[in-house]
This record gives sequence, C-alpha cells and structure tokens, in this order.
Amino acid sequence: MGFLDKAKDALQGKSDEAAKALDKAGDLVDKQTKGKYSDKIDQAVDKASDVLDDIDKKNDHKTDKKK
Repeated sequence: MGFLDKAKDALQGKSDEAAKALDKAGDLVDKQTKGKYSDKIDQAVDKASDVLDDIDKKNDHKTDKKK
C-alpha cells in the first residue's frame, strides 16, 4: 500500500474535518502574509477541498462494493 492509498484511507469519511483544517491553515497563511496573496490562498484551499471531496466520494464507492 502506497503513501497516497494510506492517505485516502485515513481521510475516508473525514473530508469535512480536513476541509475545516484547510480553511484554518489558509486563514493562518493569509494572516501571516497580511492578505497579499489572499486570492491565491483561497484558490488553493478551494482546490484542495475539492480534491478531498473527490477522494471521499471514491472511498464511498469502494466501501459500497465491499458490503
């Protein structure tokens, strides 16, 4: 099992908590850069959140097949 597989398994069903953590991290970075890169930070957080949602949906399909 590779690193990404382990990460996907760890995130299964927890994409909401991970998205909240991403938002918090994005806010911290935005504060540290004094808003200079707000647009880029928001884009990165949104993209990462989308990826988390996609991973969670794929994991849902895998567990449905196992049942």
